[in-house]
Amino acid sequence: MKKKYFIPITISAIVSLLVISSCKKYETQPKDWFTSSLTFDTLDKNGIVAGYDLNNIYNYVPDGFTRIDGDFLDDGAGDALPSRYNTQAENYLKGTVSAINNPDPYWANSYYGIRRANIFLANIDKVPLIAITRQYYKSEARFLRALFYWELLKRYGGVPLLGNTIYSLDDNIQLPRKTFAETVDYIVNECTAIKDSMRTDPVSTSDWGRASKGAAVALKCRVLLYAASPLFNGGGVETDPVKKALTGYLTADPTRWQKVVDAYNEFAALGTYYKLVTSGTPTAFASVFINKMNTEVIFTKQVANGIGLENSQSPVGYIAANVRSQGMTSPVQNFVDAFPMLNGMGINEAGSGYTPATPYANRDPRLDATVFRHGSQWLGRTVKTAEDSLDKPNNFSISTIQTRTGYYLKKFLGSFATGTAYSSQSHNFPLFRYDEIILNYAEALNELGQTENAVTQIKLLRSRAGITAGTNTRYGIKVGISQTEMRTLIQNERRIELAFEEHRFWDIRRWKIADQVLTTPLTGMKINDGVTPTYQVINVMTPVFNNRMYHMPIPLDEINKNPNLIQNEGW
Repeated sequence: MKKKYFIPITISAIVSLLVISSCKKYETQPKDWFTSSLTFDTLDKNGIVAGYDLNNIYNYVPDGFTRIDGDFLDDGAGDALPSRYNTQAENYLKGTVSAINNPDPYWANSYYGIRRANIFLANIDKVPLIAITRQYYKSEARFLRALFYWELLKRYGGVPLLGNTIYSLDDNIQLPRKTFAETVDYIVNECTAIKDSMRTDPVSTSDWGRASKGAAVALKCRVLLYAASPLFNGGGVETDPVKKALTGYLTADPTRWQKVVDAYNEFAALGTYYKLVTSGTPTAFASVFINKMNTEVIFTKQVANGIGLENSQSPVGYIAANVRSQGMTSPVQNFVDAFPMLNGMGINEAGSGYTPATPYANRDPRLDATVFRHGSQWLGRTVKTAEDSLDKPNNFSISTIQTRTGYYLKKFLGSFATGTAYSSQSHNFPLFRYDEIILNYAEALNELGQTENAVTQIKLLRSRAGITAGTNTRYGIKVGISQTEMRTLIQNERRIELAFEEHRFWDIRRWKIADQVLTTPLTGMKINDGVTPTYQVINVMTPVFNNRMYHMPIPLDEINKNPNLIQNEGW
């Protein structure tokens, strides 16, 4: 049987539905005029049009992948550079972001989504749906609304909360910001309130992609993780206490980590469906991102299958179907060095077995699943990123774009080690994965002093990755590891496991290490090919970071329109 998947549908699709509808009520209205009375039709017993309206709210969820003008958000987090120069994402590394020049504001988009959700919730009871469908629709809309507030919270801190109010042009909409604590409480309480009304995991094939109980608890767990983290948990960088309360808690409370553990336990109580994928081609880890339905995926941004990522990310020397690949992302050497050896030991640890002359030998298999490097296999040949080679030609007449670091991004792409062309692939962006739940849990356990319990969780990820257990079955984690050492290890594990999934950009902020990470030179690998290739680490750029960049600036036009909005400190 051919499988069907839920993909959000735009208003244009709904208008098309009206054009072909046989209902006279619809045909008497202008085809481009879509009112609440048409959407929430008291005669639409199956809620078809209302369902399309709900689907459209999903379109306000961030797209992920290369949504920053063709680049990944993590290109601004120190794990990669855009292969093109002077791009918007690189502004985060240059420190040139401002209230009028922020590549990723997501303020207006979030409030559009929130308003659409409120309109839906205010009107859906008019539609004669069966009870269970009404229940699911309402809980989905509330989940999406909570998710949009989360998108605002992680960027700005506390924001105006609209509740269920639908404001009109005649209303006073110059609302003040709520505190960080109030905004956290709102999102968490919404997730708690709707969880039991949402679809059970796994959702049916026809509804795959819709938010479920697992999505609600995953959002709750992430919000609580951030709330417990150093930047937000009493560690704000603001000098003004009013502004500090808008972007975090005024005082630290270590017990906030327990709420993360409680959220993990709530997730675990949902059942046994979610688990790490342990088999796949070429690796279990790589297969997660190209198989639409699997037990690690909790919630994704649904899109149609395609080859867009293959064309935009593969090394520039590859031409498939007469289209040259663009190699738009250049992972940095700092990121490559974060991957441990196959034995789980860091490359700088004594006895790890790392050799600079053969830097990619016996490494964590996730490295080759994430990065194209000199010697990788792709479309039936070896990737060549040495100087003046196929994939780094240093010749603009061949390609105006090439790697700046000696590497290209491979994660999320289909399995094309062999063959001569790309085929259509599933490229849903993972907003919540089970791996993150494990990492959240491990981080909270360690912060609560339960370091060995945290080790147990990290071993699950390392085992699935293909790291060898060792004679002591600790997967390279040393015996007697301290809480501080484990904190660093968890941060690194999160960096490589969740790479380019829009975590690193925010993680280095919530951990309050961005001022260190984003002032360290970003490096690449210069390779001279020969009978025996030589490898030389080179500086590519040094980022600029100052403390105001721990929080994003509220867009200036929003500040100008609403005098009650307080701008974040330093902007």
